[in-house]
Formats: sequence, C-alpha cells, structure tokens
Amino acid sequence: MLNIQCLASSPKSALNHHAKFLIEPLEKGQGITIGNALRRTLLSQIPGIAIVGVRISGVNHEFSTINGVKEDVIEVLLNLKQIVFKGDIDEPIIARLNYNGSGIINANCIDLPQELSFVDPQQYIASCTSYTSIEMEFLISKGYGYFLSTDNSINDLQGFLTLDAVFLPVKRVNFFVEASQSISTLKNESLIIEVETNGSLTPTDAVNIASKKLTNLFSLISLAHSTPKLVLEERVTQIEQPDIKNIQIDELELSVRAHNCLKRANIHTIAELLEYSEKELLEFKNFGKKSADEVSKSLNERFNIQLN
Repeated sequence: MLNIQCLASSPKSALNHHAKFLIEPLEKGQGITIGNALRRTLLSQIPGIAIVGVRISGVNHEFSTINGVKEDVIEVLLNLKQIVFKGDIDEPIIARLNYNGSGIINANCIDLPQELSFVDPQQYIASCTSYTSIEMEFLISKGYGYFLSTDNSINDLQGFLTLDAVFLPVKRVNFFVEASQSISTLKNESLIIEVETNGSLTPTDAVNIASKKLTNLFSLISLAHSTPKLVLEERVTQIEQPDIKNIQIDELELSVRAHNCLKRANIHTIAELLEYSEKELLEFKNFGKKSADEVSKSLNERFNIQLN
C-alpha cells in the first residue's frame, strides 16, 4: 500500500496555494509513470469556473471606451478574465453588476448566486474617475482548460463580448523522483510532487480529484470480466472445378493466330481442348511454341487448369 503524506502546505496568497506531497514506496520506474499521469491530469482534467462573456450597457464592441472609467473596454475584459470563483455549477449562469458612483470597482460588486463565491473579493475590475453609472451582465460557466472567444455558442447571445477564459484551477505542477528514505521497505523510489492552485480548491483536493479520475479511467481498461471466447472451427474448403463442357475457347481471349489454329482443328470448347496435350497441339499447322504457351497460361490463369 502506498504511503502519501503532505510535506508542506503554504497559501502564499488568496490566489496562490502551494503544497508538496510525498508518495512511497514505489518500485523502480513507477515514480515517473505516476508522476506523469498525475501532472497531465492535474493540468488539464480538473474543472474550473470562469467568466466567458460580458455585456456592458452602452458598449457595442471591445474597442469602445466607457464614460467616466479610467480603463478602456479591453482592459476591463482582461481584469474580468482574472477573477477566480469557487463553488460548483451545472449550467452556465448570469450574474450582474450595477454600480453608481466614483471609485474602484472590484469583484465584490458583482451579485453572485449562492452556489458561487469569490476567492478574492477585492480583485480589481476598473476605476471610475467621476460619478458613473455602469451596468454589466456576466456569463459564468464551468469548463476545462482554455476557452477561446471564437466559440460560436457564446456568440449567439446578443450583445455579449466573449473572453478567452481559463478554466485551470491548477497553475503549476512539478515532480521528481528520488531514492526512498523509508528503512522498512526494500522499495527504492519516492515520488515528490509539488502542486500550486489559484485558491479555488486546495492542492490536496486537486490531487484527490486527479487520483479518482485516473482510477476511474484505468478501471475501464480491466479485462477481468471480458475474457474473449475463442471458437475454433475446422473448415474444409473444396475447390469446385468449373463446368468446362460448354465453355467456348473464346473465353480464353487468345490471339487471333492461336484462336484460328484451334478452330481449324475443330476445337471449339475447353473440354475439347483438354483432350490434347501441349505436344499434340504443336503438331497443328501454324501452331508454334508461342501459341502453346499462350494457351497453357490462359487456361491456368482463368480456370486453374493445366494441359495434359
């Protein structure tokens, strides 16, 4: 049984949680195998929540400006892209922001449903240099990896500007293998894995989710209940010879010279042709070795028959 322990855990900030784990004892080669699998799963298969679209009152495109706001729309969108949520949702939801006044607009100004909360409510969105009224609607969705703004499903929502959202709770994963420090075992490898998240979940939760996903994945490969049944059948193949009694020599598609020689000898069917040997065919007038070889080759290729 593997021993897994957390060597260190230190939240550097609300948006940066770091932890280091030790997994042992492992046989030689298993550290790389487990480390690679965990790293790839942590970086691509852990779901996250992000803003994928925003509608700003009075704004038609991302190159606009907002009266009374220090940042242009592109800067606002980049700031919204950085907001980190924690919680869980099954379907995309709409959240709203109504701001009246001057000063700093931060994430806490957004009205969220009960299922979601902010990792850092003070994440910056924009600054109002004078008294301003701003209305925004946000499309928040759950997903994996990166979301490109060219996704057509979001473009169907009228008035929404799409964001290149990042659904990546795990920011960084590093691992290395070293000789096992355990004295009670003959195994000779330990896996040390470092995980850094954005605060929407802890590194421990991330490793647990990745481990369960890998367990479920490899369980699908099990052949324990799907042993194939081998059925051996002995088949006797009988090669049926074609009925050659009524097949005309025209079917051999011989050259004009060979065909006319056979006709002059009153040979009209394959059956009649097989009454002669190759030596006897050579006795026909104007029927040479080349014609005999041609007849033999055609009989063999078309009917699998040899002259006597």
